[in-house]
Amino acid sequence: MAASSTGRSRPASPNKSRAAKPAASKPRHRTPSTRKALAHLTAADPVLAELIAAAGPLPNARDGRPERDDHYGALVRAIVGQQLSVFAARAIYGRVTARVKGRPPTPAEILADDPEELRAASGLSRAKVGFLRSLAEHVISGELELERLDDLSDEDVIAELVAVKGLGTWSAHMFLMFHLERPDVLAVGDLGIRRAIERAYGLHGLPTAAAIEKLAEPWRPYRTLACRYLWRSLRNEPG
Repeated sequence: MAASSTGRSRPASPNKSRAAKPAASKPRHRTPSTRKALAHLTAADPVLAELIAAAGPLPNARDGRPERDDHYGALVRAIVGQQLSVFAARAIYGRVTARVKGRPPTPAEILADDPEELRAASGLSRAKVGFLRSLAEHVISGELELERLDDLSDEDVIAELVAVKGLGTWSAHMFLMFHLERPDVLAVGDLGIRRAIERAYGLHGLPTAAAIEKLAEPWRPYRTLACRYLWRSLRNEPG
């Protein structure tokens, strides 16, 4: 039995069936109605209401991303995109997938690839190649059971992901927001969010995580959408 980052015991196999788990016990994470969410945010915060009115329609958050059921591909993309512009992240991710005929590589393919060849062909740093290999090892060993992530709370998803070298809280937030499409995620550590709040609310410096949490309390349970409008105000939503 392998222990998880949250202290639970689990089988080593990453392909464990969930059939035995009663459907009623699974948390339900449904994407809310955009109209309802916008009405709530507009009523809750006049500053955010102005940003929403000025932003116009948001782009499709799934454009250029792996399919909704491809958790592994989404995490590969999250590692590739760390600390890069949207354009650079998409270009490098495209070169990574080009090595396996235009699809996200499997864990076995990542580990079978020569690290230096992958780095040279894709433009990844050596550190990121190491992070991709760590992710692949966690999945193959069963330490990270990808099929369980849909059934976990936001907090437990974060705990599972940050146990993998190279996946920090920011990457976990992006995975929750853009891949699992969880509606109430607040990316307090994102520089774009901090900058957008500083500008929109006329602050004299970047807000702290605690200040953002307090400011965003009225946005619940739609903080993900609020973050997207804050990014939109800077025209730099993560790609």
